[in-house]
Amino acid sequence: MNTVSAVWGWLTTATNWSGENGVWHRLEQHLVLTFACLVISALIALPVALTLGHLGRGGALAVNLANIGRAVPTFAVLVLLLLTPIGRHGQWPTIIALVLFAIPPLLTNAYVGMREVDQNVVRAARGMGMTGTQLVWRVEVPLAFPLVLTGIRIAAVQLVATATLAALVGGGGLGRIITAGFNLASTPQVVAGAVLVAVFALLMEAAFELAQRWAPGWARGRAR
Repeated sequence: MNTVSAVWGWLTTATNWSGENGVWHRLEQHLVLTFACLVISALIALPVALTLGHLGRGGALAVNLANIGRAVPTFAVLVLLLLTPIGRHGQWPTIIALVLFAIPPLLTNAYVGMREVDQNVVRAARGMGMTGTQLVWRVEVPLAFPLVLTGIRIAAVQLVATATLAALVGGGGLGRIITAGFNLASTPQVVAGAVLVAVFALLMEAAFELAQRWAPGWARGRAR
């Protein structure tokens, strides 16, 4: 109970929320880093997944390679990048490591969503004279969208949790609260930082859940 009380005391102290090292500033940094990495990874993974899903060739190999990447710890990738010339360029090692971490769920869900589109619908669209581009954007992508959105949600939540690693290489974010707590041997601050990251991840999950619930019927589909 003493630890819980100390953590609550830290979280309810106004000075811990303001200033350059305060929670609000660190939360803003964490949010920017998360969404920047999510956008970059989506721009890389989604075009590949949608194209391969439409063609029906090469997707299994791409998905397997992406899933192999999941077995490599993000921290290990970050350390390796720090040993290369990229390590001298500010936040780029963290961004690259997080982007590589976010690609597998985006690629896998988008590809599976495209391949699970009802082929009878696809054949009917072809019979109506739709071109390949029209077929992708008017038929396949809308039907695959629920799984695509699920992949984006998984990647976003994972990025929120993993972006704390940025603090280990001098980056910003909520991870700095945790590392500062370790440096000060302050268990309440370490636990408070972990609680903030967990709450942020839950809020991210809830935001995507509400977005999917309020989306048009075709966008909700059946998440898997």
